[in-house]
Amino acid sequence: MLDHFIRHIRKKNLLDSNKTYLVAISGGLDSVVLTYLMQLAQIKFILAHCNFGLRGNESDSDEQFVRGFADNLGKEIHVIRFETKEYASEKGVSTQMAARELRYAWFNVLVEEQNLAGTVAAHHLDDQVETIMLNLLRGTGIEGLYGMAEVKGELIRPLLPFTKQQLLSFAQQEGLTWREDSSNLESDYKRNFLRNKVLPLLTQDDPSAMEVLIRSFGRVKDTGKAYFHFQEAWLKEHLEKEGAFQKLPILDLLKVPGFKSVLFYWLRDFGFNYFQVDDMAQAIRNRNTGGSFNTPEAVLNIDREYLILGKRLHGQTGTHFIQVSDNSFEVNGEEFEMSMTPFSQLDTKSSSGMFNLEKVTFPLELRNWREGERFRPLGMKNFKKISDFLIDLKVPLIYKSQVKVLCSQGEVIWVVGYRVDDRFKVEKGTQTVLHIKKTEKK
Repeated sequence: MLDHFIRHIRKKNLLDSNKTYLVAISGGLDSVVLTYLMQLAQIKFILAHCNFGLRGNESDSDEQFVRGFADNLGKEIHVIRFETKEYASEKGVSTQMAARELRYAWFNVLVEEQNLAGTVAAHHLDDQVETIMLNLLRGTGIEGLYGMAEVKGELIRPLLPFTKQQLLSFAQQEGLTWREDSSNLESDYKRNFLRNKVLPLLTQDDPSAMEVLIRSFGRVKDTGKAYFHFQEAWLKEHLEKEGAFQKLPILDLLKVPGFKSVLFYWLRDFGFNYFQVDDMAQAIRNRNTGGSFNTPEAVLNIDREYLILGKRLHGQTGTHFIQVSDNSFEVNGEEFEMSMTPFSQLDTKSSSGMFNLEKVTFPLELRNWREGERFRPLGMKNFKKISDFLIDLKVPLIYKSQVKVLCSQGEVIWVVGYRVDDRFKVEKGTQTVLHIKKTEKK
C-alpha cells in the first residue's frame, strides 16, 4: 500500500516532500494509517487533534492515545478542547455540523500560524461513496455526484483511492493500533446508517462494488464537466444584458432538451432552488406572462418573450436630491451625465432627457414612481397615470418596480429612460437646456 500511496501523491502532485503539512488525527484507523503513511513516505508534518468532549472519558482517552502516538513518531502535536454542544446551541446547528465548523476553523488558523502547506485529512473511498449517496438523498444536482475533491483550497485528501478494507489490512499488517469510536456503531445519523446498514449489503456479494460505484460517479463527473462547458457556451450566445438586468429568450430556452437544468444552473447563484425552477418551468410552458419568482437576492419575471432577471436593489427606494452643481448621478446601476448648455440639437434618445432649463428648479428629486402619480407625456395634451403609461408601453413587471422619476418642485419632469414631461420640453425659443444622458460604457 505504501508504494501505491507514494505513486498516487506523486502522480496527482498532492504532497511535496519539501513542505510541511498539518495532519488531522482523531486516533481512529483512518487517521492513524494516514499519519503512518506520511511518516514512511518522508513527508514532513505536524499533528492536530480535536477533543470535542462528546463521549466523556472516551474522548479523553482518544486524546491520550494520539499524544502517545505522536510521541512515538517524534512528531509535534497540537490539541484543542471544544465546548461543542454549547457552540451547536448558540449557532443553531447540529452537533455534527458544529464539530465540523470548529475543527476546520482551527485547522485553518494552525496552517496560517505555523506557515504550513495545508491540512491533510484521512477521507477514503468508502467516505466518498457515503458522501455521494448522502448528496443523492438530499436531492442533489449533478455536482453532488462529484463527491469530495482530492484538493480543495488548503485541504488535501490523499487516501480517496483506498477502501476502508485496504486501510484495515495495511494497519494489521504493520501492527498498528488505533481507537474505535463507539458512536460510529450507532445508526442514528444518515451517514452511519449508510455505513452500517446499506453499504455492507452492496459489498456482501461483490467486494468490488465500492470501486465500481466510484468509477461510475467518475464518469458522471466527466459528463457534468462537459455539460457545464456547453451550458456556458449556450448562455453566452443567448443571454442578453440590458442595464442591471439579464434577459433570456423564452422560445430559445424551450428548444433546449432538459431546459429546466439550464434554468437551474443559470439561476442558482441568485438564490433560486430547484423547486422554484420546477414551478417556473410549468409557468413558462403555460405562457404565464407576468409571473414573478423571488429570492432575497433577485427577482425573475416571465415576460411575453423573455425571462428577465434582476437583483433586488436594497436601499435604493428612497429619494435622492440632485444639486445644480452635480454633473452625474446613478439610476439602478446606470450612470447619467448632466450638463447645462446652449441649445443646438435635440437629443431624441429614450435614454436621454432634455429640458428647458428656465422651467426647471433645483434641487431635482430622483425617486421611485408612486401609485396614482400622473405626468403629461411628451406630445400629449392630457395627463396620464404613470402606471397606465407603463402598461401601454408593455414595460415588464420587473422593470416597473424599479422605474424612477425625476421631479422639479414636486412635478414629474421625466419618467427616467422612457418619456419627458411635455410641460418641461425643449421648444422654439429655448435658450439653455438641461441635458441628461446615459454614460456610454467604454
